[in-house]
Amino acid sequence: MKKYLVTIAALLTVGLIAGCGGSGSTPASSAAVSGKVADGYLVGATVFMDKNNNYQLDAGEPHTTTDANGAYTLMNVDPADVGKYPIVAMAIKGQTTDLETGPVSDSYVLSMPAAAVFGTHSSNFISPMSTLIREKMSPIPNRPAMTLTEAMAQLRNQMNLPAGIDMMADYVAGSQPGTMNATQYQTMHVNAQKMAGLMAGQAGLVMPGNVMNLNRYRGMMGTINSNMPAIAVNAISSTFMTGMMTQMQAQLGAMPMTGFTNYSGLFRNMTSNRYFWNTTGGTTTPTTPMSGGMM
Repeated sequence: MKKYLVTIAALLTVGLIAGCGGSGSTPASSAAVSGKVADGYLVGATVFMDKNNNYQLDAGEPHTTTDANGAYTLMNVDPADVGKYPIVAMAIKGQTTDLETGPVSDSYVLSMPAAAVFGTHSSNFISPMSTLIREKMSPIPNRPAMTLTEAMAQLRNQMNLPAGIDMMADYVAGSQPGTMNATQYQTMHVNAQKMAGLMAGQAGLVMPGNVMNLNRYRGMMGTINSNMPAIAVNAISSTFMTGMMTQMQAQLGAMPMTGFTNYSGLFRNMTSNRYFWNTTGGTTTPTTPMSGGMM
């Protein structure tokens, strides 16, 4: 398995605060967590540490807005919270601009799993890829939770990418000409754009009034996950993507806003079988891995 170089994800700054009631000075520390947000880099996206896992910005959650380069820094984070909570980015219609395609047409939500904020991926890059990886890792009845390594391996396999491609990497920077594995990261970039388009297309059902409906959001991400091999194969086909959009709208429209929904069938863990996927004649089937598996 690929051994990642572990770096420091959060810059710790230590200060002193005056104690109350004559108790003296007590040391306190805070962390700053930095990274970027992309479909293409997103300017004016709202980023926050999601402490209650509701995908919405609540009082007391560290938050900020991405700058002109799609970068963010969450300040005054409790060091104990780094790696404990996921980070969410909201691309908001009328506020957020994609540096490649212009103002976003509809709002959508991206995130990254808490486990990836420890420092294994020091850029803290939030994208459709990190979003799907987080959903793969989320607890689901009748299915053991995936680890970060398993979730990345499964997504790599679904996209038929070779071992060694970091599914949490900044694929925008990685796809630049002359960069190692530029072709593979360009493939990730194209697929991320299609995934973001599918998410934005469900805004009226998933985020009515910019208020997240978790039941439908999980259903949306599950549908994307179960169709990811076909999305990867057909990413440049407008006919396929239009059909996919229509299918998702019908499924989500029929899904209740509240109540239990079993998503285990949409998030099957095929990682242990070391499968890659192949779409032939309109049928997506597992095939012998080319070079991937769990690495």
